[in-house]
Amino acid sequence: MSRRNQFIVLGLLVALLGGTVYFTYRPSGESAKTPAATGLFTPINVDNPALRMDILQRFLNLEYKGAHRNIFVATLPPPPPPPQVTPVNVAPPVPSGPPPLVVEAKYFGFVSDSKGSHRRAFFATANNENVFIESEGDTLMGRFRIVKITSTTADVEEVSSGRRATLILEEPGPNG
Repeated sequence: MSRRNQFIVLGLLVALLGGTVYFTYRPSGESAKTPAATGLFTPINVDNPALRMDILQRFLNLEYKGAHRNIFVATLPPPPPPPQVTPVNVAPPVPSGPPPLVVEAKYFGFVSDSKGSHRRAFFATANNENVFIESEGDTLMGRFRIVKITSTTADVEEVSSGRRATLILEEPGPNG
């Protein structure tokens, strides 16, 4: 490009810069009219243009209740203090009574006289080593008294404590 053409381009750029500065920083007078002044502005149709101050006030009263932490610090904040525990008077637990009575024998049969008034029951220890034949009122294994014998159950009572248990008639296994 020749020197003459460079001056022409430079002149045009300076003129363009001057026009841009003039229109950007010109005084606001009649030459800069707003759309409302020219009649081009028409407001939109709103049924109730009033501000809802109650909703605005509710949002202004909101307060952040989470953990306040500086996001620009890499260390963790200290843990919150433990809550104050007020002692509560708790009633002592009511004893639920003695544990259920466990009888180490099983009821596996009975025999009665022809009238059915006098019955004898057959009891065996857990491993079937000893067999006891007892009637109502007798003592089983020196620890339990036979209270009542029926065709399906035998009621026993522990002599020392008076606790009762019911033994259910067990069918004999395949070994007899």
